[in-house]
Amino acid sequence: MKEELMDKIRLALQNNAGIKTRNDASRFFKKGEKALVYGAKTAEVTKIAKELNKQIKTYSKQHVFDICEELWKSGYLEEAIIACKFTESLKKQYETADFEFFKRLVNKYVNNWADCDTLCNHTIGTFIMMYPEYLNELKKWAKSNNRWTKRASAVSLIIPARKGLFLKEIFEIADILLLDKDDMVQKGYGWMLKAASESNQKEVFDYVVSKKEVMPRIALRYAIEKMPKELKAEAMKK
Repeated sequence: MKEELMDKIRLALQNNAGIKTRNDASRFFKKGEKALVYGAKTAEVTKIAKELNKQIKTYSKQHVFDICEELWKSGYLEEAIIACKFTESLKKQYETADFEFFKRLVNKYVNNWADCDTLCNHTIGTFIMMYPEYLNELKKWAKSNNRWTKRASAVSLIIPARKGLFLKEIFEIADILLLDKDDMVQKGYGWMLKAASESNQKEVFDYVVSKKEVMPRIALRYAIEKMPKELKAEAMKK
């Protein structure tokens, strides 16, 4: 059953692959960070996942997780996207034990920003909103030696941040990541702060201003991106 579904997924991706899309994908990654791609457009990949969701509804959650891990093992961006769509579709079935599976995906298979953000924004973000006691685990991720695990600690909170949730923990994670020299980590926590500013602009502005002497400029620019011009100017002032 698993092998049949995997074959179906890969055939569909191959049939929707295009040279131009494959070549264009390289523009979004730095040298040495490029993801493996078939060259299928995101809209087509999403469509494939949506069609197959009807089939996996008949499978147990563990069976779907097993399929997702096989997809992640391939290293292909499109297969990771489909795996994420599958795990997202199971959100009503999430339970605390699932965190270990999500943690394994982050630590073992995520190797570029696109994989990280696709998995964390919805699957892990939704899990954290359901089980906020796991915010402490994200703080542990922020102290990891793995750049993608550190980024994951921040981007898993993008959706909750937009909803005005977990501001205290967002600032705590930003504090841990504050001086990190990796631009992918800086952009990740800057994005988290930007998302938080949608519901808590004053608090985020005050936080950024209090840290601006040491905060990397790239993180600062991300954090204030949605703020009014006068606040941006104040935050950027040397």
